[in-house]
Formats: sequence, structure tokens, C-alpha cells
Amino acid sequence: MKQLLKLTLAVAITTLSVTGHAQKIRLEDGNLDFLKNEKSVNVEFVYENVKVGKYDNEKDYIDKKKEDMNKKEAGTGDKWAKAWIDDRDNRYKPKFEELFTKNTPLQVNDKGNSKYTLVYKTTFLEPGYNIGISRKNAQHNAEVFIVEAANKNKVLARITLDKALGRDFWGADFDTGARLAETYADAGKALAKFIEKQTK
Repeated sequence: MKQLLKLTLAVAITTLSVTGHAQKIRLEDGNLDFLKNEKSVNVEFVYENVKVGKYDNEKDYIDKKKEDMNKKEAGTGDKWAKAWIDDRDNRYKPKFEELFTKNTPLQVNDKGNSKYTLVYKTTFLEPGYNIGISRKNAQHNAEVFIVEAANKNKVLARITLDKALGRDFWGADFDTGARLAETYADAGKALAKFIEKQTK
């Protein structure tokens, strides 16, 4: 009975924290009218000049984390650093695209031959942590540019997305990549709904 009460309380607290820190999406420049009759869009992910946690430079974060882990157990830091980069294509992109396509008729075109390209530029990552007795949700910020596929210098719209959250209601997200992948799922769903609303 006590365990059930603890679980119910934990879920309630998590739910409160999620609703209290919802992400924000804003159309900063342009409009999305040109997407009204489109059936698909190309999607590209960009990771340049990304800040991570308290680090202004992603490389500094990776180097420090890798060094600390290798000191504790040789090779673990190198393995983690590789996974950090690999997760972009293996976890973040699929999660984003899955939730994006579930929440809008505008499908992701894997062939890359749609008229428009959505460039998703991550600007900030908060990996968070989960050590069982204590946790911090992962989150990320991004800029989204929608450009002509034939002329990527022609930006038709710019959107900012802040505080895409990664959370596991059952508290089983001990892996950094899993936590961050959920932030991209959150972003994909929210961005799809935002575009749908803007193009009605």
C-alpha cells in the first residue's frame, strides 16, 4: 500500500512539473501559408555552436565528461562520447520524425525531394540526470528554419522552440541518450501541432 502511495505521489509531482514548465514555440519571422497545400517536407538536423548545460561549447562538455569517465574506468568515456554523437541519427532524428508525422498530415520525406526543407538547428541541450533518488529532466532549445529546397539561402520562416522536455513518467530514463531522445519526441509533436494551427 505504501509503495502504491509513493508511486501515485511521484507521478503526480512529475505531472505538475511537466505542466508547469511547458515548452514555448514562436514564429519569429515569415509565415507558414506556403505549406498549406504541401503533402511532405524534407527535414535536416544541424548541431553547430550548441551549448550544453553550463558549457558554452559542446566540445568542452564532451571532453570533460569523457575524461572524467575514463578516469573512473578506462574506455567508458570514449564509448560514451561516440554514443553522444551517434544518438543524433540513431535516436533523436527518428523520435522527432515519428512524433512529427503522427501529429500532422505534412509527412517527412526521406528521399529529400520535397519543395521545402525544415532545418532543425539545436542551440542548447540540458542532458539532465537520473540517479534514482534524485532526477532532473532533460530539455533542449532549437531554431527551426523553413527554406526552399532548391535555394536553402531563402528562408521563408523562422521558428524558435524553447524547453522541449524529456521525461519518463516511470523514472526509468537513466541513460542520457534516452532522456534527450524524449526531448526530440516532445519537439516533433509540438512543432507539428504548431504548423497545423498556423496553416489552417
